[in-house]
Amino acid sequence: MPKKPSKSPAGKGPRTPATKPAQVAAKRPKAVSRAALKASQDLSQERIVRALETIAAHLAARGNPVVARESFKQADAYVWHPDGRLAAVPRVSRVELFLLRGVDRVRDILMENTERFANGLPANNALLWGARGMGKSSLVKAAHASINADRKPADKLKLIEIHREDIESLPALMEQLRASSFRFIVFCDDLSFDGNDASYKSLKAVLEGGIEGRPENVILYATSNRRHLLAREMIENERSTAINPGEAVEEKVSLSDRFGLWLGFHRCSQDEYLAMVRGYCGHFGVKVDDEALEREALEWSTTRGSRSGRVAWQFVQELAGRLGVKLATK
Repeated sequence: MPKKPSKSPAGKGPRTPATKPAQVAAKRPKAVSRAALKASQDLSQERIVRALETIAAHLAARGNPVVARESFKQADAYVWHPDGRLAAVPRVSRVELFLLRGVDRVRDILMENTERFANGLPANNALLWGARGMGKSSLVKAAHASINADRKPADKLKLIEIHREDIESLPALMEQLRASSFRFIVFCDDLSFDGNDASYKSLKAVLEGGIEGRPENVILYATSNRRHLLAREMIENERSTAINPGEAVEEKVSLSDRFGLWLGFHRCSQDEYLAMVRGYCGHFGVKVDDEALEREALEWSTTRGSRSGRVAWQFVQELAGRLGVKLATK
């Protein structure tokens, strides 16, 4: 007798081979979503680790005792570390103020602002921006040394350098300095922000707008190649992804607005460049025929593709080395 076909469950009809592939296909999106979930979890963990490291740095800084007045007597300059430590700098690497050429106007403005601050009068935070190698950081260090030259030890300004990557610990530094009777220039060289870096918000709060604000005995000087401290693509990205592009860009650009002084440094002319070279040679006793000096200096700047105070100093170092002259301060 022929076998009867097996009965399928009521209402379901015969089973087909297509059922298993369909089930496999249905499982594939789950595998993709698991991978995406794992990547998201890894990213979240990385952010949590970063946040915990920042919190730990702040707690370590707050846990340290407040810096006493006597602690700042050992030096006029310090480097800030995010663990709450201020490392003294016995000898600051700098050039004399009179050797900085081609920046006369900004030099006078910064000197006046710094002197007012040193005398306890109102003064502005300053952003020195513009062409590279034109003496932005050199001017800050030279102004600090010049102001301190004729002051008593108890009245001297203290220069504290904070590195760009430690900006998030700036509030902890302010907390330490607020209790001191000395006056401080907090200096950040080559300050700028890229990508999704949100540490600029710590700087904004300290400059203006924070509930505590900037201590009366602290002023901030920063140097940057960018006027607005932010890369153009960073600003454009904010504009393209924000619900209200104008407000997003305004938040970023407002950072540089919180510096009362904007001091622009521009590329120097050929005459200014040669004046820098002659100034260095005269100060350090590098004796060369003026015609030969000018010819070699111009050739050096041509090979470097630019004219600046940095290029002039590099040429003088090369020339002094060839002539066997030590560049010791007189």
